Amino acid sequence: MTANETIIQQTAEHVRALLEGESSGHDWWHIARVWHMARRIAADEQVDSLVVELAALLHDIGDHKFHDGDETIGPRLAREWLEQVGVPADVTDHVVEIIRDLSFKGADVVTAMRTREGMVVQDADRLDAIGAIGVARAFAYGGSKGRALHDPDEAPQMHSSFEQYKNSKSSTINHFYEKLLLLKDRFNTEAGRRIAGQRHQFMQEYLDQFLSEWDGDDGESL
Repeated sequence: MTANETIIQQTAEHVRALLEGESSGHDWWHIARVWHMARRIAADEQVDSLVVELAALLHDIGDHKFHDGDETIGPRLAREWLEQVGVPADVTDHVVEIIRDLSFKGADVVTAMRTREGMVVQDADRLDAIGAIGVARAFAYGGSKGRALHDPDEAPQMHSSFEQYKNSKSSTINHFYEKLLLLKDRFNTEAGRRIAGQRHQFMQEYLDQFLSEWDGDDGESL
């Protein structure tokens, strides 16, 4: 096993120990899927695979959503771990930058990644937010925060700042319109866009069915 492979294995074990059993959809298996997808996308890109894998593994170890909105915890915890296992400073800086800039911050907030490595990891993370798993994760997170499934009297909000987005308490169905349905047009890589198209279609069909059942108008005669 090479030195880089050892670091990646140690990091995977570290993250699994931190997040296994978490129930909001931001658990170890979310990380594992993003890690796998990032490697899959990276195969078609000219990128530093060590940076991609470490950023994918560490991107959610200190998510602001579970730390009172503090955006600094994730990058700080990632840096501490990378320094502990002896990752070179330039790689550490790159990984921490990706983690800092990765997340969706509102419908009208630009979240462009500076490097191809960042683009790969962002696409992998966003793919896990849409499609069948994305639907499941949205409701798991909403439930963990006490959010309503749907409130037809509450209109979706297109947030113009990260502060507005972070402080939103809207229903899970509104979250689809405020974030998840917007992601299809925000992918960076060809592979990401291709996979996103399929998952977006499923998600749209799910929403159509949900809303027709909500209104009792799903075509079944009584």
